[in-house]
Amino acid sequence: METMLEAVERLGERGFRSELSAVPGGVLRCGNCGAVAMTEVTVVETVRFEGNSNPEDESILMAVVMPCGHNGVYGSAYGPGASPDDVEVLHALADL
Repeated sequence: METMLEAVERLGERGFRSELSAVPGGVLRCGNCGAVAMTEVTVVETVRFEGNSNPEDESILMAVVMPCGHNGVYGSAYGPGASPDDVEVLHALADL
């Protein structure tokens, strides 16, 4: 099974190099185009990681194309360990 670091490196080799972050309101932020609603982005790949015994070890990594043309990665805890901003982004994605 691929680790988070291996997935980030693999996606980086495919051009997904910008680090994206969740901000309040269920949106992602990149350094170039600012905060963008999830309806404006394209998720190219999603990788989910599960802990062996602890549900709080779950995480998710997404390869995302932003409307400004930046390709980036967005990583988040998944489940109980997710921050409120990350939960909003994940809910916005689920609603698409």
